[in-house]
Amino acid sequence: MNNKVLRLVRPNILNLTPYSTARDEYKGPLGIFLDANENPYPDADGGGFNRYPDPAQREVKALLSEIKGVAADRIFVGNGSDEAIDLAFRVFCEPRTDNAIAIAPSYGMYRVAAAINDVEMREVRLGADFSLDSGAIMAATDEHTRLLFLCSPNNPSGNLFPRGQIAALIDGFPGMVILDEAYTDFAPEGSSFLGDLDRYPNLVVLQTLSKAWGMAGLRLGLGFGAREVIDIFSRVKYPYNVSAAVQGIVAERLRESARVAAQTAEIVSERARVMAALEASPAIATVFPSDANFVLVRTTGNPREMYDKLIAQGIIVRDRSRIPGCEGTLRITVGTPAENDKLLETI
Repeated sequence: MNNKVLRLVRPNILNLTPYSTARDEYKGPLGIFLDANENPYPDADGGGFNRYPDPAQREVKALLSEIKGVAADRIFVGNGSDEAIDLAFRVFCEPRTDNAIAIAPSYGMYRVAAAINDVEMREVRLGADFSLDSGAIMAATDEHTRLLFLCSPNNPSGNLFPRGQIAALIDGFPGMVILDEAYTDFAPEGSSFLGDLDRYPNLVVLQTLSKAWGMAGLRLGLGFGAREVIDIFSRVKYPYNVSAAVQGIVAERLRESARVAAQTAEIVSERARVMAALEASPAIATVFPSDANFVLVRTTGNPREMYDKLIAQGIIVRDRSRIPGCEGTLRITVGTPAENDKLLETI
């Protein structure tokens, strides 16, 4: 393992003997499974749910490897990206000793996961235009800094940070950089850092199947990184963290990439239409640039009043006005053309 990364891992994690099953060792074809104290009788519909799921998610990872162009042993599959976020704290941060850095405003689970793991979270404010302040991020580090969370395109602002700026931060940061690319499918081609994993051993890229792939209800998050890092994540995770039902459905849907590409293209097109219409609305003061599947807007009046009026029409958006830096704003997800028409008509 890269020495820079090795020194960041908690010693007890490096010395951990993971839970293992007989099926981790058995590589042959379907056999007579008498190892896991399961009910031997298949369920009535033949789903095979009487058996534990594959703890290594081999089929799903093989499909993801083809789609993402990343070797299967460099892919972590978890119960949403939140599992990988939590694992980053458990693997790299000593509770009550180490600290992590996140930008603000950004995805709230970074702060929640830090609190759960009893790790200090140092938040560095973005600029008024939601620009990234690299100098302030580096100034916030000390000898106990282990993690940096960057979300690009960022949530809730929607903007993609400059690639060169992110690269410089990864190069200079003294710990692990967790780059959350949950919305990368809606951003310009070439903005993802998946192709740069060999260059940056201290980088973990997070992606998800909840957004462009339309599987939010299945809860499948992805982590990509150095083989050694992904191996540690896999040893620390609970053995059967993704159910057999979810693995089966995900494998099926991963074969529908053409449909997903068409839907993503329509969402991007609708995003442009919605943004143009909102910019022309006297009820909207500012429409912030977006590379995601949502738009952050600042209202001319009370955002809560607009929020309540939308709710009255059955339209649910997100009130972000209480977040520092997002005063007076609502976050609006891009829907279907018909949903967007209703939104714009109501506003």
